[in-house]
Amino acid sequence: MNQYPFSFDPKEPFIQQASDWIADVFYEKLPEAGFEVRDEQIFMAFQLERAYAEKQTIFAEAGVGTGKTLAYLLYAITYARYTRKPAVIACADESLIEQLVKPEGDIAKLARHLDLVVDARLGKSADQYLCLNKLDDARGAFEDEIYDDIFRELPSFVHKPETMQVFHPYGNRTDYPELNDEQWGKIGWDVFQDCLVCDRRHRCGQTLSRDHYRKSADIIICSHDFYMEHVWTYEARKREGQLPLLPEHSSVVFDEGHLLETAAQQALTYKLNHGVFESIITRLLQDEIRESLAVAIEEAISQSEHLFRMLGKHSVSVQASNRKEIQWNESLTREVNRLQSIIDSIEEELVFESGLFTIDEYQLKIVEEHLEMIQFALNLYKRDEKPISWVSEDKEGISLVIMPKWVKEVLKEQVFSRKMPIVFSSATLSVDGSFDYMKASLGIQEALQFTVPSPYDYENRMQMFAPGQGEALADSEKLSHTCKLLEQSGGRTLLLFPSMEELGQFRTAMAGQPVGEKYRFLYEGSAEISHLIAQFQQEEESVLCAVTLWEGLDIPGPSLSQVIIWSLPFPPKDPVFEARRADSDKPFETVDMPYMLLRLRQGIGRLIRTSDDSGRIVIFGDELNDDEVRKQVVRVLPKGVALQPLADLNIETTKLA
Repeated sequence: MNQYPFSFDPKEPFIQQASDWIADVFYEKLPEAGFEVRDEQIFMAFQLERAYAEKQTIFAEAGVGTGKTLAYLLYAITYARYTRKPAVIACADESLIEQLVKPEGDIAKLARHLDLVVDARLGKSADQYLCLNKLDDARGAFEDEIYDDIFRELPSFVHKPETMQVFHPYGNRTDYPELNDEQWGKIGWDVFQDCLVCDRRHRCGQTLSRDHYRKSADIIICSHDFYMEHVWTYEARKREGQLPLLPEHSSVVFDEGHLLETAAQQALTYKLNHGVFESIITRLLQDEIRESLAVAIEEAISQSEHLFRMLGKHSVSVQASNRKEIQWNESLTREVNRLQSIIDSIEEELVFESGLFTIDEYQLKIVEEHLEMIQFALNLYKRDEKPISWVSEDKEGISLVIMPKWVKEVLKEQVFSRKMPIVFSSATLSVDGSFDYMKASLGIQEALQFTVPSPYDYENRMQMFAPGQGEALADSEKLSHTCKLLEQSGGRTLLLFPSMEELGQFRTAMAGQPVGEKYRFLYEGSAEISHLIAQFQQEEESVLCAVTLWEGLDIPGPSLSQVIIWSLPFPPKDPVFEARRADSDKPFETVDMPYMLLRLRQGIGRLIRTSDDSGRIVIFGDELNDDEVRKQVVRVLPKGVALQPLADLNIETTKLA
């Protein structure tokens, strides 16, 4: 196969030759294959040419239906072949990864119609893979036969040292679509698994997948979270003699790039847990060590247990968030400092102990790395700029989560300082026509930028409704309206919620409604997300209820004819957003509104996915009674679409056209 899909002249600039070929693709090849090529798509392609030629960052804001994915894929693939390094396409989440590589997706279309063989491989986050050790624990702890069935279906090489002739993927979350999130949590990898000392790691599905995607010639597709974890762990993994999560790459495309800041914050966190701390530090007690070190270890375990007990007592739940706010006081701060002091003494003892060679060198390295991480995280409280922190509670017990506030500095130094094409692609990157909000949140000073509108006829294809100004609806009234709207549309609805808490309340309330029996309701968390999406698309008279599908969901046709937004997607009042608000003179205008408007625009974008689609959007939310909020919402509606009073819809009798 020719390395390039065009005749390459090494005497001429590569990007210019690639752009000429891409122009032929849009002007000739795709139209001949029956594609509707749009001016907006061609405009975007020529803008990307400059970003790749000059190795710059570019904000590519392209409305729904502009075909932006095809444009950036063509540049990413050809540039990867020129540099002999794969491109990375980072999607907002795992479900969007699946949509990009599905049989009828854009990569498959390019390969089929341009006679290309595209080497596209998935790089999924560790938590998307089965943990063999947790599966063993689940089989012993729970009577559910499903775990025994999963064990029996594992490839034979997992249990015995067979030689693998070819890559054999297994253990992916999508392989077990019937498991709900709670069931998967009992067997899926989590942050407290210590893979470095696992004797089964070379037979692990996660490890085998990692070895596979690193060898991709064209594209590696991953999530934003995974890319940021690669950035954050790059130096540490090299110090430990491990390969970075991703290989050296030629360019990066952040699809749904407006969500990158959130992914960066999640990646740059430290999660401290007493159970994990105790299990790691007690490894030192397995060897012959001096009594002073043994005493210090026992003291650290006792102090850690006491500290986490206090954190549980001094933390409170936050509505619409799983992050508990810590109520800091002098006593709590004193206990944190005491734990640090004890760990200091252990680290000093380990210096002497390492010279005696009484502790296994590998075990010693694991413990030292963990103690170093704890000390670094706790030292953040001593900085003038305090970290963002909260308490989470799950099956592992209470955990202290610490997030540095200097995310922008890390991104600026380790991502945007590289001389490499970086593409932010989304229908919503600007706020009120400006990209400043995105630039400021990510620490980007210089970038190319452009906006192209959607080519769709929203004025005649989309209707939008909301309660009239001054009309406050109780949850029971919203539920009643929703039931009537679903009856009228025959299901075919995406219901979007700002939080799992609100989705859970809706699910409980729907249990007693006749419409809940009439149509199939698919709730996020009840099964693997891409499986739910596929069911929603295949079963036309169904209802999909979700929290994470405000962006990226692509369901053309009648299966998605209505979007109901249960409440405006303002950010919760949890520690992360409270920290952002505290740093702003006008928190509502600079934090809450931009976040809500970007997400709302994405939610609206789920309805019309082709020029033949039509339907309506209904927005609930008492905040619409605020004149300024309503005015801002109206300003972000597609051109030609008016926000009509819900009363005008006459739910009882009106039929959707």
